[in-house]
This record gives sequence, structure tokens and C-alpha cells, in this order.
Amino acid sequence: MTRVARKISSGRWDSPIVARLRQFVDLGTADLDALRALIEGELNVGRRRDLVVEGYEYSKLSFVKEGFAARYKLLRNGKRQIINVVVPGDVIGLPGSFLDQATFSVIALTDIKLEVCSLDGFFVACHRQPKFGLILTWLAVQEAMSYADRIVDIGRRTPAERLAHFLLEIHGRLALVGCATEASFDLPISQEVISDALGLSVPHLNRMLAKLRGEGLIAIADRRIQFIDKKALHLRAHFQPARLARIPAALPIKHGLIA
Repeated sequence: MTRVARKISSGRWDSPIVARLRQFVDLGTADLDALRALIEGELNVGRRRDLVVEGYEYSKLSFVKEGFAARYKLLRNGKRQIINVVVPGDVIGLPGSFLDQATFSVIALTDIKLEVCSLDGFFVACHRQPKFGLILTWLAVQEAMSYADRIVDIGRRTPAERLAHFLLEIHGRLALVGCATEASFDLPISQEVISDALGLSVPHLNRMLAKLRGEGLIAIADRRIQFIDKKALHLRAHFQPARLARIPAALPIKHGLIA
């Protein structure tokens, strides 16, 4: 990855990762100040640049501020499987930074802006403030849920259900950090990327998009997705969004036992 472009300016820290974390943990001013202090700076990366390369060491946690990326695995026969699409508020480096070598790559699908901190620095913060370690655990749980859904997609959902579920999932993740309206969102990624994520050919994906449009479920214009009948789309996708439980507040401990 290229060098960090500039330091985070002082003042209010308005970031998608903060909006995401606040969905499941209480963050006071001191917590936010400590988290922001971990950020070494912002990094701007151009479209089609690799952020993580399979087989190489990666020891950063990068919080996506703007743009889209994709985690992917490239097979020896040249075929690519996209593990998941990365959106604002997501973390690049989870789980890659916790392995001796990254087991898959991450590529920028658009121009992307990252807030970068070192993994070692985050570990030090976890020892000082255990809440940060819990945050990392909760984020890992959310990643595992996403991968489980992808297995169901590839293994059991029909192509139309798979596509409907993908659109609803991306919309939900963007809405969580204020990057989508109730019924629409921008999806500035190619059909090739979507097809590689869903295990479909591009022509098959085109047919499924036409099918959902023809059924009056969605509309597409200039890479903006509009839900026409969101309830019906939920039914078509068998979409059952799961929300993380909030991290419980620390309980007082007395004589080695919880009081």
C-alpha cells in the first residue's frame, strides 16, 4: 500500500466507522478521542489498486471512509471469487492482519479513502481499554455472519434470490452509516464484480436484473438502485437481517465476583 497521505485534522471526528460502532456500543468523548488517536492518517487509493495482496503480510487496520472495495480470491485457472464487497464503515485488515500472510486480496473498486492505524497500536489500546477488544470481537462476528450468508447464497438461493439478497444487504450496510436513503442507494461497481460475488456469469446476472425490474421490484438508473416494492423484495430474497446485540456495560466487581 502507498504511504499515508495526511494526518487526521483536529476537531470532531465524523466517520462512517463511528456511526457503525455506535449501533452496538456506547462511545463517550474519551473513547472517541482514544480511537481517533490511533489513526495515523488518511490514505487515498485509486480505483483498481490492490489494498491487500494474498500471500503478503499486512499489519494495518484501515477504516473505509469513502468508496467501495472487494475482498477476493484468485484461483490458479484465473477465475475470481469475490468474498464480499467492502463499503464505508467497514474494516480492511480483518482478518488479514491477524494471519502470518493474507489469505485473500482486497482491491479498490472505486477511488477510496481510508483512515489507517497500525495493528500493534490497536492491540496496545485493547490492553488499556478492554472495550476496544470487545469492539473488534463484535466486528469479527459481523464479518462471520456475512460469510455465512454468502455460503447460503451460493449453495441454496436461486440466482434471482441471490441478487435480491445482495442488493438488500448492501443497502442495509450503507444505510447503517448514513450512505443510503430508505429506498435507494448508489452502487458504483461493475456487473462483473457483482457476478463474481454471486457466482453468476455476467449474461446471467443481466437476466436476473431484468427479471427483478420486470417484476416491479427494483429500478436502476445511472448505477442507482431504487426499491419499488421493498417488502416483496424481502420475500423474494428470504431476507432476514440480523442486528448485533449491544456490548453490555461493564458490571462492578466485588471480591472477585460480579456484585
